[in-house]
Amino acid sequence: MSENKKGLLFVLSGPSGAGKGTVMKELLKSEPMELSISATTRAPRAEDKEGETYFFKTREEFERMIENNELFEYAQFSGNYYGTPKQYVIDRINAGKNVMLEIEVQGALQVKSAVPEAVLIFLTPYTVSELRSRLEGRGSETAEQIDRRIKRAMEEIEYISAYDYIVINDKIEETVDKLKNIISSEKAKAVNNRNIIKKFKGEC
Repeated sequence: MSENKKGLLFVLSGPSGAGKGTVMKELLKSEPMELSISATTRAPRAEDKEGETYFFKTREEFERMIENNELFEYAQFSGNYYGTPKQYVIDRINAGKNVMLEIEVQGALQVKSAVPEAVLIFLTPYTVSELRSRLEGRGSETAEQIDRRIKRAMEEIEYISAYDYIVINDKIEETVDKLKNIISSEKAKAVNNRNIIKKFKGEC
């Protein structure tokens, strides 16, 4: 009897300005992987699509999900809830899909606690000065807001030892290649290929 091979769960974190969104956009162009969809209580925007950009919930629905332990992690930003639905991710993994969560450090640690086999990746520029330069280059935030983001980045960097991999985002193409190598290595690990043993022994 054949056994469907499960997908793997990856978590990408890093300070604001590290380039997570840009890197993920490039990675998904060539890597057979799905970016997890979050649930949120914020109002949909014109470009949003239910079940594609977010799962939109009322505050009551979201708090019920919290009570029922239906989220891997959640947080509040600007008065709205954001979180990762467990069942959606589990269903995709059971269907053999590799799934990437792009979430902040505290959420990543919550996911690792719930799913020990999850692979945590921390994306960062080489230095804090480079990070500040990138944030300033956006031209969308005040000096005070940038200072807050830098302070937050310094707090997040203290959790790097909890991650499985650290990737320096210098050049996009090289960064994407590094992520592909990590994904390939994880796919090849013996612990993720128990089905090969069964096939060899004629058990499936």
